[in-house]
Amino acid sequence: MDFDLDETQQDLRTLATEVLAKDGGEDRFRQAGLMSVCVPEEAGGAGLGPVEMAVVLREVGSRAAVVPALPTLAGTLALARHGDLGLQRRCADRVALALREPGRALAAPPLTTARRKGDGWTLTGRKANVLHPPPPDTVPATLVTADEGLFLAEPTALTNEYASTGEPAATLVFEDAPAERIAGPEAVEDTVQLFTAAVAAQASGVLSGALELTTTHVRTRKQFGRALAEFQAVTMQVADVYIAGRALDVAMWSALWRLGAGLPAERDLALAAYHVCEGLTALHTCQHLHGGLGLDVTYPLHRYFAQGRLLTHLLGGADAQLDVIGALVSC
Repeated sequence: MDFDLDETQQDLRTLATEVLAKDGGEDRFRQAGLMSVCVPEEAGGAGLGPVEMAVVLREVGSRAAVVPALPTLAGTLALARHGDLGLQRRCADRVALALREPGRALAAPPLTTARRKGDGWTLTGRKANVLHPPPPDTVPATLVTADEGLFLAEPTALTNEYASTGEPAATLVFEDAPAERIAGPEAVEDTVQLFTAAVAAQASGVLSGALELTTTHVRTRKQFGRALAEFQAVTMQVADVYIAGRALDVAMWSALWRLGAGLPAERDLALAAYHVCEGLTALHTCQHLHGGLGLDVTYPLHRYFAQGRLLTHLLGGADAQLDVIGALVSC
């Protein structure tokens, strides 16, 4: 097990850093090919895997950038692992993911029902927290997890919402919606794992970026004639944030390495997801150490806090992840 980045992964990280440093939005991200790193080469992408997905998403998180990289990279990687080449070419790098039912943990079995209708399938159910949903009547449609497997479908109705970061989101409704079956139930578990890993990677970047802002602030901000960093209580709180980030990194990279190697990754992912949710406490600490400045919309820390809250919400919170860990340990 070697967590050092190889030459390709280092180049990818450098490219993502450079694009984001230029205030790279969605268009610039696509032009640089960063949205298609997990699309197979035969379909016009780079054909890379889970670790490379995480490299890009960690850079997105470290700058709290608002781009649809999370659903796109996780979705295209799921298609690369389970869909045929024609489907991958048709979808390219524009994919939405509908994984979670309202009020249910991400890891819970899907309730959306799939039924055969003639030579095809139909879907019935609801999906919440769908980031960057595609506009109606557009191709491609949305990847949807259901009881019978992984499907490509277009919702019959949706409720437009906004995430805490300001990103577009939606609750999708499927009422006998025509669907294309991509793979069986085994693909559902794998897709949820890929999405969980993607969330953990971006959250790792969020904690790293927030810590960098905080350490810079406490080194330069003075109280009672001394830099905040000279106070022992401040130093201990910064250390707590660092430890939270390192704990997440270890579990996250281990899970991604195992996913890329085709090894079981359930326990590593459950630990990583738990540390993502606990990372929100570390972000509260960063806010506390900044005082009122952390809430100023002209200062970037509020973007990290909003993104950290969103990522925690996507995973259902720390209690839900403790339930998953408990179930895995008892097996």
